[in-house]
Amino acid sequence: MGGLQYSSATVLLFLALGLATALDNGLARTPPMGWMSWTAFYCEIDCVKHPTGCINEQLYKDMTDRLAEDGYLEAGYHSVHIDDCWSEMERDSNGVLVANKTRFPSGMKALAKYMHDKGINFGIYEDYGTKTCGGYPGSYQHLKTDAETFAAWDVDYLKLDGCNINLDLMPIGYPEMGRELNKTGRPIIYSCSWPAYLVDQPQKVDYNLIGKWCNTWRNFDDINSSWKSIQSIINYYDHNQDKHIPTHGPGKWHDPDMLVIGNPGITVDMSLAQMTIWCIWAAPLIMSNDLRIIGKEFRDILLNKEAIRINQDRMGIMGRLVANTTDIGLYVKPLSSESPEVSLSFAIAILNRNLSTPKSVQFHLKHLGLTNQFGYRVREIWSGKDYGRKMPHDEVEIRVNPTSAALFRADPLAGNEPRFEKKPEMPWWWL
Repeated sequence: MGGLQYSSATVLLFLALGLATALDNGLARTPPMGWMSWTAFYCEIDCVKHPTGCINEQLYKDMTDRLAEDGYLEAGYHSVHIDDCWSEMERDSNGVLVANKTRFPSGMKALAKYMHDKGINFGIYEDYGTKTCGGYPGSYQHLKTDAETFAAWDVDYLKLDGCNINLDLMPIGYPEMGRELNKTGRPIIYSCSWPAYLVDQPQKVDYNLIGKWCNTWRNFDDINSSWKSIQSIINYYDHNQDKHIPTHGPGKWHDPDMLVIGNPGITVDMSLAQMTIWCIWAAPLIMSNDLRIIGKEFRDILLNKEAIRINQDRMGIMGRLVANTTDIGLYVKPLSSESPEVSLSFAIAILNRNLSTPKSVQFHLKHLGLTNQFGYRVREIWSGKDYGRKMPHDEVEIRVNPTSAALFRADPLAGNEPRFEKKPEMPWWWL
């Protein structure tokens, strides 16, 4: 794009000067949880033809009500996020963003108050480029103004997309917005789409740098409500886990995109698979569905306390794929232990990618690095089956439906021998 070129020397100088003032906002110490409109409602702005499915303030009020009243807030889903297509097509005479006056007649500050009064945080969308992906005003050359506007509107979370901008400017623009958000004095979680636009240029992706400026970031394609989409994201993350795992944790999260559980085209088994893998990854749990009509079987998956507990574990470790065949992937995630023991707890996930055939899977705990000499209490989260005490050499077996998953929690048990306090050792497969 004309006028957006910077030399590589300029970019390097900027980065060298900027590292000392990284985001470091103390937010998102566990993976963010909430609801976002994009995958369920996209950029539908015709509220005459689609009165309950268009991007307007009533949609976000409805989802706020559902979070507050249907158990989602209690389970940890505490934010509602507006996505693209919320603004007027032009800024006002002072260069300030304006909410669409027809679809958001009360304005964004009033909508934020509606959410806050119900204990829900308010998330909003913008784009670093000259225009958003939907063609609305972008933040390029307006970063300071937009950060101040969002703070004045009592925004709690900003998703900054990356359409319509020279990719070489991203190492400048995304940190710049982070600094401007800091300057407002308002705590605003900052979600970046920076690396998602560099998926074909991985040599330009530095997750250590991105993690200095962003609380969460997208890496890959937008999700849609299909198994093909879910599987493509899982494949991408599996392939890149050696880069993702060391750069993931409290305050800085790789984001594989929204939970599509409850949408048409997504079965219960597919829902179990997505929730399982997102939890084993310690990924943000941001739903995009219609909570007004969601079926109980899908709601129960989204509200499963044990799965969420695994996702929200305070260590924030991203689980690793440690065994893999054509159909089966087996993942392990270290968890903090709430007992006085020095041994770690673990989550174990088994994904069946096969489209039509159930698979029986057997594994030994010791082969996964679970070596506590007194064994573990093993439970499967979705079925509720308690396997009792399992020793490291014992075999665990389960049958997994096609396009589905199993999720285990293994908590260390104690013996009578004296305990010696020491740092728990990570299993063999850990970096």
